[in-house]
Amino acid sequence: QVQLVESGGGLVQAGGSLRLSCAASGPIASINTMGWYRQAPGKQRELVAHITSGSTTNVADSVRGRFSIARDNAKNTVFLQMNSLKLEDTAVYYCNADRIYTGWGTVYDSWGQGTQVTVSS
Repeated sequence: QVQLVESGGGLVQAGGSLRLSCAASGPIASINTMGWYRQAPGKQRELVAHITSGSTTNVADSVRGRFSIARDNAKNTVFLQMNSLKLEDTAVYYCNADRIYTGWGTVYDSWGQGTQVTVSS
């Protein structure tokens, strides 16, 4: 069984920074694309950023220049560095892996449990 576990969320003042981490565990051979999504109250879940196994990144327009994504393939971990945080960045942040290759098959569309990020004024 594979599992994604996020960490690093919390309460921060506007203009501050946070770094989220998401570690995948289990009998993992490799992971395709990993990403971060967020969902604010009353809104749909939206893509924040994703990174391919070859480290090609895509960052949403709303966070470009403030957020960056990186991964450590050896540790099956993806990071989201969030700088210059704004009130509107408040949301639950979810980690996603679109394909996880294991010794017994491929696991599609895995999600973490989410971590709360709250930006205060």
